[in-house]
Amino acid sequence: MPGSMPGIDHIAMIGNALPRRCGLATYTSHVVTALNARFPDLTVDHYAMDDGSGVEYPSSIHTIPARDPMAYREAAGLIEASGAQAIWVQHEFGIFGGDAGAHLMLLLERSTLPVVATLHTVLESPSPAERTVFERLLQRAGHLIVMAQRGRDMLCDLYDVAPERISVIEHGVPDRPYVDPDKVKARYDLSGRPIIMTFGLLAPDKGIDYMIEAMPAIVAEQPNACYVVIGATHPNLVREQGEAYRESLVRRVQALGIERNVRFIDSFLEEDSLLDWLEACDVYVTPYLNLAQVTSGTLSYAVALGKPVVSTPYIHAREILADDHGVIVSRRDSAALAKAVEQLLGDASQRGAMAARAYARGREMIWPKSAERGIAAIAKARRARVRSLGTTSKPGTPLTPNLEAVERMTDGTGILQHGIFSIPDRNHGYCVDDNARALILTSVIGSEENKRAARLSAVYAAFLQHAWNPDLRRFRNFMRYDRSWCEDQGSQDSNGRALWALGHVAAKANDQALRDWAIHLFDQAAPLVQGLESPRAIAFAALGAAQILTPFPAHGEARAILERAGDLLDRLLAATRRPDWSWFEAVLAYDNARLCEALIRAGSVLNRDDFVATGIETLDWILDIQTNAHGLFRPVGTDSFNRPYSPPLPFDQQPLEAQATIEACLAASDATGDSRWANAAHTAYRWYLGHNDLAQPLASRGDGGCFDGLMPHGVNRNQGAESILALQLANVAIASLSDRSDSEGNRNAA
Repeated sequence: MPGSMPGIDHIAMIGNALPRRCGLATYTSHVVTALNARFPDLTVDHYAMDDGSGVEYPSSIHTIPARDPMAYREAAGLIEASGAQAIWVQHEFGIFGGDAGAHLMLLLERSTLPVVATLHTVLESPSPAERTVFERLLQRAGHLIVMAQRGRDMLCDLYDVAPERISVIEHGVPDRPYVDPDKVKARYDLSGRPIIMTFGLLAPDKGIDYMIEAMPAIVAEQPNACYVVIGATHPNLVREQGEAYRESLVRRVQALGIERNVRFIDSFLEEDSLLDWLEACDVYVTPYLNLAQVTSGTLSYAVALGKPVVSTPYIHAREILADDHGVIVSRRDSAALAKAVEQLLGDASQRGAMAARAYARGREMIWPKSAERGIAAIAKARRARVRSLGTTSKPGTPLTPNLEAVERMTDGTGILQHGIFSIPDRNHGYCVDDNARALILTSVIGSEENKRAARLSAVYAAFLQHAWNPDLRRFRNFMRYDRSWCEDQGSQDSNGRALWALGHVAAKANDQALRDWAIHLFDQAAPLVQGLESPRAIAFAALGAAQILTPFPAHGEARAILERAGDLLDRLLAATRRPDWSWFEAVLAYDNARLCEALIRAGSVLNRDDFVATGIETLDWILDIQTNAHGLFRPVGTDSFNRPYSPPLPFDQQPLEAQATIEACLAASDATGDSRWANAAHTAYRWYLGHNDLAQPLASRGDGGCFDGLMPHGVNRNQGAESILALQLANVAIASLSDRSDSEGNRNAA
């Protein structure tokens, strides 16, 4: 009876698809059909590799150009955004693009969903490239499916896979009633003739030539016997050699004088037609040469229809034909093939008994049962994924702001940009961006770090002052380790961040002399905003201007910056908004939430409720797309940048995005008083502590350090200034939220 599997209602299937003519396309499409029939409430999104051969797929198929690495990344984003709860991969060598199919991992390693992989081939002696990719797939998959016990044994013995991670699910088969071959032969003009059959795409490893060599001996005993070979030549072989292989088989038939006893059906038959032909078969033969073949769909179909089988001893045949369900003969042995076929054709009683055993064996493999077992494997993978997230099920304790790692990255010139692990990398020097962030941190950090902050503030302030180019009235950005500048003026973003830092210092620094310096330099630099066009650069400047207006409410330049920023962001949103896209640009990029924060802060200072409302709306939208299926914060990854109107890809996740989101939520909390913004800030903050897609913490609790990002394989273990500063500024922001909650609690208690 149709039904559903508890907790699973949407999956993504990756493989090939009909009408592409290959065994994996047939199999994958049949799995999808079986799932839809068995579980009508289950949504199955079918993603198929497109090899560029011109196949026209139905609209229900999502195609992935096999040789385009970016297409795999984009597919990961589509799957993540679709609501799918798991990915089921049909893996075969030679299907996916890249060296040994490595492109597939661009998709799987950029998705956080549980993965189940059906392995159609398990190689005993893979090439180095094949082993590398295959082992990455084995590591990424939560559960593995093979179609034969030997495949399971090989995974355990050769690839060190734990047995509990593997299910043996035999190749699915259609559930047809048994038909006496003699009753259907007439439709193919084969009445009264003993029929031997092989079907599938023709290629040299199928061993058809050895069966042809066996036919003269069979014909000597059964003059009317006919060997029917059904199937088009394999498309890859056609591309390389044309029909040379098929033509060589035809020539050999002619040379042996058995044209009447061999018939080629040069066509890729639809399943129903193929099964109709198969019903007319007396003995089915798979004379395959590749003994490592773990699965054969043609063999499974033959058994399911109750066909006595003669086969070479490849892995699948040895298992499915065990216990007298068929006859096994040596590979490349035409005489053995002839003897086995002759015996079955000549003994109706033996043939009938074997047919009955085969048909009963086939009932264990019908598609509904296969679908049920596949969904059960997905359920196991999902449970394993939930267990892997178990360490992050409880909220972590926020970290105390700590300048130790910041100080480690700082010398007498400024804070260095990059680290190699936790060691400062002098090769990349310094930048205004990081020194501006560091100056903000030292101006807002709590009293516990006042002495260290005061000393560091002087270093960062001196860097910003030296970065100011009075001739161009712009800030420089990048400085080499030898203190020589790389440019006369920096990026728009770096100039906006410099103004942002000056605004913070002017409003919040403990040292009056430092505040005086900051407002002085801000006044000199503020006119540069008129030349800024980047929305983020203007947003950064606006955040600094909002701070200036706290101690200097009559500051005209700061007010003008806020008005310009609010108007610009309002216009940008109106130009790019769509029903499903409430954002300022057609693409997602970095520091996204800063745009929302700037609007909310501008609206709050200017008493512009429309700015605040727009900021809240867009923050709601960006928070929604930065939340994964488990309710955890997932910052827009760098893979997502510059993809117009596209859902975000999950990696690579950067600490800066969490900090921006936290501080935007604080702005929304200040503007509305709604407690949900504090909750959203805490959710984003816990990303640092391991409440993320990979359940791995980025914060280094002991020294205030922070890893540089969350990658498909895990954390980027380098610690650069941007990441460390993002964590520490996030610590300060979360601490301020706690202080507000405590104050409100005390007021309510009073």
